[in-house]
Amino acid sequence: MTALRDAVVGAGLLAGSANVIMQLSRAPVGYGVLESKVDSGNLFRHPVKRTRTTLTYLAVATMGTDAERAAYRRGVNEAHAQVHSSAESPVAYNAFDTDLQLWVAACLYKGFEDVYLAFVGGEPAHFYGEAAALGTTLQVRPEMWPADRAAFEEYWAAGLAEVSVDDTVRRYLTDIVDLRFLHPVVAAPGRRFHRFVTTGFLPQRFRDEMRLPWTAADQRRFDALLAAVGRVTRLLPATVRRFPFNLCLWDLRRRLRTGRPLV
Repeated sequence: MTALRDAVVGAGLLAGSANVIMQLSRAPVGYGVLESKVDSGNLFRHPVKRTRTTLTYLAVATMGTDAERAAYRRGVNEAHAQVHSSAESPVAYNAFDTDLQLWVAACLYKGFEDVYLAFVGGEPAHFYGEAAALGTTLQVRPEMWPADRAAFEEYWAAGLAEVSVDDTVRRYLTDIVDLRFLHPVVAAPGRRFHRFVTTGFLPQRFRDEMRLPWTAADQRRFDALLAAVGRVTRLLPATVRRFPFNLCLWDLRRRLRTGRPLV
């Protein structure tokens, strides 16, 4: 994963909530998260743990070894085994559905690509092939990953046609936008900025589904923010630039050595 690690940028956390919205905008993924019985993975009950496991997945998928990815897959699979629809669910879903996993992986790739273009610069095509690991670290088969960037664009366009956010999922995602998974004392100072950057990183289709307004003036401010963050990011040593993902990978390796739960 020597090329893909170039796209691992800590400043990309600014785009994190936008990426969650993109993933959950497919109804089966959205309801899979909303109705999940895995309490330890509930963002609103365990925000620190949920964030750690998500960042660790991204770290091991992009910078880990095959053995580390296999170990993390086993840990995630134990949790995913509990995530499936019931007779009362409004849509059918199963966390082992490879088509849904591919959609999530595609959203993650779009996030990495956008962050790389904004904060690093250069041509992201050099790590596109390796980005299949964002899905194959779970159950996505290698041949399912679109063969090249043009094929990915076709897949993405078709996926956008299936995007639909209903009121139930929108309320959940809006609570994420407004940082309601954090204590109000912590959330209040950053809520306006978080809403701004989250909306900025969303493609227009997702803004429309979320009913998040965005103006030309907002875009100019957002572009200026990205340019400023990018100037700083490009000056940082690679180790600093990849924080906290490299810290999460270190923690995973520590957990493997000591036999502690990975997820």
